[in-house]
Amino acid sequence: MRSDPFTGRAALITGAASGIGAALAEALAARGARVWLTDVQPLAPVVEAISARHPEARVEHAPLDVTDADAFAALAARIEAVQPIDLLFNNAGVGLAGELRDLTPADWRRVLAVNLEGTINGIHAVYPAMVARGDGHVVNIASGAALAPRPGMVPYAAAKAAVVGLSRSLRAEAAGLGVRVSAVCPGYIDTGIMGRTRFVGLDRAGLEGAIPIRPISAAECARRTLVGVARDRALIPVGAEVGLEWRLMRWAPGLVERMARWRARQFRRHRVR
Repeated sequence: MRSDPFTGRAALITGAASGIGAALAEALAARGARVWLTDVQPLAPVVEAISARHPEARVEHAPLDVTDADAFAALAARIEAVQPIDLLFNNAGVGLAGELRDLTPADWRRVLAVNLEGTINGIHAVYPAMVARGDGHVVNIASGAALAPRPGMVPYAAAKAAVVGLSRSLRAEAAGLGVRVSAVCPGYIDTGIMGRTRFVGLDRAGLEGAIPIRPISAAECARRTLVGVARDRALIPVGAEVGLEWRLMRWAPGLVERMARWRARQFRRHRVR
């Protein structure tokens, strides 16, 4: 029987207080990995829940704002002193919804700082040590918004598309150094992110009710993510609609454009300014 590729491995997960990050932490802990959870939100409830369900799990936690490059580097160094970081999950992210005409440059800054710069900070904190060992896997959580147009979410889509571009280029660069890189592109996941997403100039309830897709659970998203990571996939779409759009972008881009314009009309219909 082949051994579990995650057993005994050390994983650092950002944005682990809830949603995909918390689900990844539990899935990895259940498979024998040692996990370090980080977030700006309290992590004790997640750690306690994982420990209760998996008494043998090795779970550590520490506060971290991923936009603070120095703090990220210091935390990575502390973990490396205990055990080399085999897996980095750059998962921390924030959402923003609103038509561009209703946004300001300031609205962009937080989205880019957390979703893109936070990912960059994580890579710089962990990747050099992976290269020195000739082993490791960087997993960047992007979004289905990176693979097809997302009107009404332009800053978010831009940040996540940059994460995908970063991941694919770094993957090619890192391959000869023994380090693997993957980008995960979840679709509509039941994580409560909609409730935490900032809506600008929009009727939140009305727009949420117009979404025609049933969400995937965070646990299922984590399961599919780890399948892709274990297989060393460069790009891991999560959700049937994401996989379909990704393929249509190559084979029927005009159809994807029409779908995007339909999305744009939904945002305009629920605009309150």
